[in-house]
Parts: sequence; structure tokens; C-alpha cells
Amino acid sequence: MVLDYETAKEKLLTKKDDACQQFFVKNGYILENAYYELLSDNLDKAKNLFGLIKNSDIRAHWASFMISLIEGDVKEYPSYFELRNFLEIDLNILLTYFKGNYIEKIIRYADFLFTINPEVHKFIGRVFYNNGYKEQGMFFLDRARNYFYHDPELHYLLAFIYYNDDEFVKAEKAANDCLYILPNYFPAVSMLKKIKEIKK
Repeated sequence: MVLDYETAKEKLLTKKDDACQQFFVKNGYILENAYYELLSDNLDKAKNLFGLIKNSDIRAHWASFMISLIEGDVKEYPSYFELRNFLEIDLNILLTYFKGNYIEKIIRYADFLFTINPEVHKFIGRVFYNNGYKEQGMFFLDRARNYFYHDPELHYLLAFIYYNDDEFVKAEKAANDCLYILPNYFPAVSMLKKIKEIKK
């Protein structure tokens, strides 16, 4: 089978496939090859590859930092936007590859990462919840609410979860909390209308 970039990338995101690595190496895709090595537990190889391009590629800089969290050897920091753009995506990838040990090491730094981007606990909680780990997800979403209350998206996310669990009193409160912070936020307004209909 002849691979193109999109096919190789899709394979990388969903399952380990040696053919996609060969494609990345042959075609000079350093970032993708580095991620392949990371997901293959070859941290030193991944770190070296990310290091080649991390000064010119923001994703590589983030991934290099992520490895430092996994290894417990943090010497530099990510940016606000690196956390916003890549933390959730990469935790999802690691869950797909059953890298629970890596995830555990990364989320130990959640409170530290919060000092750089106050949405970090929400990102982590959403990853767990969306992958079927509700208890872990709610733990981090509750922390998010305690740490960064003035986030309307967080309150709507909680309202959505409560609504789907038929916990309408909690859903109504969370939706109202969202609207208190961001009046007329349409998804929350729409949810309150639905809850009102259910109560009739």
C-alpha cells in the first residue's frame, strides 16, 4: 500500500503502524517521526528528534516539554497557547495508545501548568470524560471550577454532563452560572429552555 501524508498521519493517530514511520522518515517529516518514537516508548529518540526542530516548530517545542514532564526533569516552560492548542490533543493520543503511565506523570503537574494557563484542569477533565473516564473527568472539572470559576465554557460543559445524566437541578445551576459570567451564551440559554420544558 502506497501511503500519502494524510493516510500516514491518520494511522499514527489511531494505531501503531511501522509503515507510517517509514513514510515519515523517507519524506523528512521529523515531527511526525518523533511522535511515532514517543508512542513507541523510545523517549530518547523522540526527544532528540523534537530537539532538532523545537526552536522553529511550536508543536515540537511543546512535545519536548511534554517529555520532560514524563521524565520528571522540567527545565523550561510551555506557552499559554501551547497548553491550549496541544495538551488536550496529546492526552487523547496517549489514551488511544494506552499510555496511562505517561498521562499519570503529565497530570501530576496540573497545578503547575495552571499557573501558565488557568484552563488546564478543564482540558484534562474533558479528555477523561470524553474517553469514558467519568469519575476522573469530574475530579478535574471540579478542580477547574474551584481554581478558575469565571470560565463560562467550563460551566456549560458541566451543565451538559449533568443534563445527559438527568441531573436537571445541577444542570440548571451550572447553566445559570455560565450565563452569570457570559449573559446570552446561546448553548446555555437553549439548555435552560429544555430544562424548563422537562419540568412542566
